[in-house]
Amino acid sequence: MSRASDYVTEFMRKQVAEAAGFQCEYCLIHEKDAYFGCEIDHVVSIKHGGSSVLQNLAYSCMICNLYKGSDLGSITETGKLIRFYNPRIDNWNEHFLIQGNAIIPVNEIGKVTARIFRFNEIERRMERDALQEIGLYPKRN
Repeated sequence: MSRASDYVTEFMRKQVAEAAGFQCEYCLIHEKDAYFGCEIDHVVSIKHGGSSVLQNLAYSCMICNLYKGSDLGSITETGKLIRFYNPRIDNWNEHFLIQGNAIIPVNEIGKVTARIFRFNEIERRMERDALQEIGLYPKRN
């Protein structure tokens, strides 16, 4: 059963979207360029005790939000549990870099996030490549 405090108001949605510059805080695609648009993500899901407060809400494309689900992290190849990138406490550039059309993880948080969110699936890379060609996605090396 959901609680009234779990509800994300339209005003909160607007605040989160504006603070994110209307782009996914995980993969950096702009909502206008995301086929399914963007939505509000609970960084820590309600299921895990998170709440609908601005400090726990992120702007996410539907694809990133779908792959993230209610997960909080993942297991590395060495068996270590690592949390996902959290746009409320982390700096994107400390965990990832853009190289061509790929999002390259630079540490364990970046690695588990990129793997579970499937940042570098061929379809996602092709989409970023097309957007880069017309200047609508960041190009960095």
